[in-house]
Amino acid sequence: MTANHSPVTLRPYSPDDAPALLRLFKDTIRRVNSRDYAPEQVAAWASDEIDASAWASRFEGRFAVVAEAAGVIAGFVDLSPEGYLDRLFVSADHQGQGIATALMDAVFAEAKRLNLPKIEVQVSLTARPFFERRGFRVVESRSVEVRGAMLDCFGMERELLSPGT
Repeated sequence: MTANHSPVTLRPYSPDDAPALLRLFKDTIRRVNSRDYAPEQVAAWASDEIDASAWASRFEGRFAVVAEAAGVIAGFVDLSPEGYLDRLFVSADHQGQGIATALMDAVFAEAKRLNLPKIEVQVSLTARPFFERRGFRVVESRSVEVRGAMLDCFGMERELLSPGT
């Protein structure tokens, strides 16, 4: 076998996934985003004080997909009907395996199905290079407050439809 990782499968999000996705979210921030953010920023962003039910409720009414590798949840994404990509996270143990690309391809397919003119997203310092490779451009540098800590991030967008089409 030449591959170093299991093939990824995508499936629709189920409300039963929410606790595992919250754990993945916090672990990824603590293990991956920590290279770009200070410990106090990571602690605020991946806080154990996050309200799990409020966090899970953000999936309601959205296109949400879960990626699995060898039966293990490896990542997830969610997109609002208006074209706001809220969360795209891949576990620290599955970085660099094409999972974010597969999730983004699913988002692009859904955006096309919805005939959205663009996708907007707010991304971390860590995620910016990935989004730039996928055709997103920075429209604004921002600092957002998360549980008392200021986090630098970027408002980005990708146009999907040409003007006049």
